[in-house]
Amino acid sequence: MSYKELSKEELQSTLAALKEEYNEICKMNMNLDMSRGKPGADQLDLSMGLLDVFHGASDLKSENGFDCRNYGLLDGLPEAKRMMADIMDVKPENVIIYGNSSLNIMYDTVCRSYAEGVNGSTPWCKLDKVKWLCPVPGYDRHFAVTEHFGIEMINIPLYQDGPDMDMVEKLVSEDASIKGMWCIPKYSNPSGAVYSDEVVKRLAALKPAAEDFRIYWDNAYVVHHLFEDNQAEILNILEECEKAGNPNMVYEFASTSKVTFPGVGVAAMATSEENLKYVKAQMTVQTIGHDKLNQLRHYRYFKNLDGVKEHMMKHAALLRPKFQAVLDKFDAELADADIATWTRPTGGYFISLNVMDGCAKKVVQMCKDAGMVLTGAGATFPYGKDPKDSNIRIAPSFPTPAELEKASEILVVCIKIATIEKMLSE
Repeated sequence: MSYKELSKEELQSTLAALKEEYNEICKMNMNLDMSRGKPGADQLDLSMGLLDVFHGASDLKSENGFDCRNYGLLDGLPEAKRMMADIMDVKPENVIIYGNSSLNIMYDTVCRSYAEGVNGSTPWCKLDKVKWLCPVPGYDRHFAVTEHFGIEMINIPLYQDGPDMDMVEKLVSEDASIKGMWCIPKYSNPSGAVYSDEVVKRLAALKPAAEDFRIYWDNAYVVHHLFEDNQAEILNILEECEKAGNPNMVYEFASTSKVTFPGVGVAAMATSEENLKYVKAQMTVQTIGHDKLNQLRHYRYFKNLDGVKEHMMKHAALLRPKFQAVLDKFDAELADADIATWTRPTGGYFISLNVMDGCAKKVVQMCKDAGMVLTGAGATFPYGKDPKDSNIRIAPSFPTPAELEKASEILVVCIKIATIEKMLSE
């Protein structure tokens, strides 16, 4: 029965029983963590063969004869560029291979723009104001980068088919101080949203007032499907920008951080020829080249895109039961109570949970006091400020199935208590 249909006395009685249950949970001294989208140990085990690719007598030359033990090849091995291009569905000639982290590339790209400008434009550090569009709920580390540089962030509602495009089009066309926009187009963090063809085309056809406006297209979950027979596909943003006459408007990012090992992945950027020219000129000052041995190792381990896809289905087989365990608990305990809503992603690493307005911080704190850590309430919004205090990011990947069952129980009890107390206070 919906909590909204209960009398005050029924709510008070339900609350008293829930508090007794919560107190018993707190006595168990549990230590659970659903705070970050980290692969579980079982997922990391899938990639142990990566460590066996090389040995002391291995041939360490790339397909073009380059000795991968040495300096050189600033933009990466040809086979690594081809592999990452296939993952991102772009052309190899549009790709630069970096180190192990796409977040690192995004930070560097913002930093270069701030200090040196974009393709010859005025450096952002010399401007009175720089603004950025942030679809919400979104990725806290994206917001941390732009906040670090003092960039004013503007919330854009994110729906299941992408950001509010009417709002995006109006803002970028009228305000030349808006220089960028964060996008996670497939299985967005945390909602699992997938950008529709219409949204991608409208983004590609934007008419920004700022010539140095760039979309930061973080395709982090491009191959992270949860189901073999239900895999989202999105349009190629670089091709759509080319068609729309905006070839330079997008920087696309991806990595193998959650494909193999998060600390030992391969990260890449894909963008236009003109953008690449400027980026490479700046990179020559920063580095002589990234880890070619790791690039070669990943290529030889996977061999081609089919190898990546096969590997990712092994990840999916491990992740599906974890997601389902959380969703089943929500369905059983929260659906009839009518006190929360949640997404049902078909890929990625998160479930986006919305509780009653004004309750998220309390739920997260209660969970912490009971021995379970969640991502901080508000983290999915710029500056850590959720205007409604309602969104909580759920990360099911790291705990074991047994831990997930306990964690879901704690979360449900905390949601019910916080909601009833809010209802009674009103």
